[in-house]
Amino acid sequence: MENQKTRDVELGVAQLVAYALDRGLIGEEDVTYAANLMLDALHYEPTGAFVPRDAVAAVRGSELRPGLEEILAGLLDDAVARGVCDAGIASRDLLDTRLMGCVTPRPSEVVKTFWERYGQSPELATTYFYRLALDSDYIRSYRVARDRKWVTHTRYGDLDITINLSKPEKDPKAIAAALTKKSDREPYPRCQLCPENLGYAGRLDHPARETIRLIPLTLAGEPWYLQYSPYVYYNEHCIVLSEKHVPMKIDRTTFVRLLEFIEKFPHYTVGSNADLPIVGGSILTHEHYQGGRYEFAMARAGLREEVSFAGYEDVRAGIVNWPMSVIRLDAADPGRLVELADKILAAWRGYSDETVGVLAETEGAPHNTITPIARRRGEGFELDLVLRNNRTTDEYPLGIFHPHQELHHIKKENIGLIEVMGLAVLPARLLGEMDRLKQVILAGEDVASVPEIASHAAWAEDILSRHPEFSPKSVSELGDAGAAALDEVIEQEIGQVFAQVLEHCAVFADNETGRAAFARFVASVC
Repeated sequence: MENQKTRDVELGVAQLVAYALDRGLIGEEDVTYAANLMLDALHYEPTGAFVPRDAVAAVRGSELRPGLEEILAGLLDDAVARGVCDAGIASRDLLDTRLMGCVTPRPSEVVKTFWERYGQSPELATTYFYRLALDSDYIRSYRVARDRKWVTHTRYGDLDITINLSKPEKDPKAIAAALTKKSDREPYPRCQLCPENLGYAGRLDHPARETIRLIPLTLAGEPWYLQYSPYVYYNEHCIVLSEKHVPMKIDRTTFVRLLEFIEKFPHYTVGSNADLPIVGGSILTHEHYQGGRYEFAMARAGLREEVSFAGYEDVRAGIVNWPMSVIRLDAADPGRLVELADKILAAWRGYSDETVGVLAETEGAPHNTITPIARRRGEGFELDLVLRNNRTTDEYPLGIFHPHQELHHIKKENIGLIEVMGLAVLPARLLGEMDRLKQVILAGEDVASVPEIASHAAWAEDILSRHPEFSPKSVSELGDAGAAALDEVIEQEIGQVFAQVLEHCAVFADNETGRAAFARFVASVC
């Protein structure tokens, strides 16, 4: 039995090295070196008969080649059995990242290759870099593939809906608390976006980052970096991060950086989360942007009406036909977009309109900010400015312009950049809850009587009122086809809730009162 275990570990190491060789992560000269690094990480001493080059050659000559997930699972199971690591997912993730770090090219090599390919075209450079993130298992594609995704048609166009299975749901109050958190000892790295994560082995409360790679950039004369998100909510989901660990801030320089970025990478979209709690993203403590090679629903939305700003007649402007309050600016000269965007931001920072609940500040605390998004339109430049306000009241303790209480059963988290653009990132809990909801409806039971899905009861009742074919009287005749139909109905209804979520976040509602208020703000800018 022990000999079999020995062979299994040695075979697993050979398979992993062969995988890296096939993917171009390492060269032939690196085979023995990489195998020895892995053996050390596994605290494993091989038999004298183990020759890495021969073992890897045998694996590559075999027709039966397991996938990366299977290879890593076998090595991790053995490590757990031998007491090398705990059985928990966090411990396993630390070890498998260390194993993949043994075969991930060094940062200097990655940077050199990236810029060589950039010299041919920006697309070639990012394609190489993204492929590396996948092949090195920095992006665990086999986990991402388990995310549930679909499209829902709404009055605002097709919205992208995902139930995310690879990242935990974050509480808005916890995100805000992180901004003011104090500790006797500052952690290292200070946050998950700091450049010091490069090669970091991780710990149970901080992910391992031996496989992360950063591409140095200069934006607005300052050092920044390009990396990819390990959760990859959409194609080539990248993060653009400051070298400095400084809080998020939206100002004129933000617009400069965003537009410079899309000058360098015209095939990408890039935007910034807002810089205030509730309306910002999940990390407000480190300045960063997000982008990627993806057309978001908001980019496809047209203008509801055109507007003009005195002195900026060369900039086409309009209000976007979108559930949130968005001003779109288009121009051939990015500098003109920066000037007008800065003017709009300054006006919005100090703007109040009590008739629609917008106050610029209360007791010295600012409430108004902007979520900006930049993209190319042919040879021109486009900048979307999403007006945000994070004011709270006793009635809406998590935010007036935040998903209201009746929608929290689907979405309670902050509505950040990605969702502003029309891609819902919904919590993993929904997958199990929706399966249970379907079972209860098909059984003709009362949703409110089932504790784990009782929060969905009012919503389910509304759905059933519009879909009598799933009523207790009718459901017994549906069979398997009925179950599939109910799945589709629930998915589409979730998408409609997401559209409502975005409507709740609009500072100027899409109605007569809201449109008039929006017009007053536009008129105030110049």
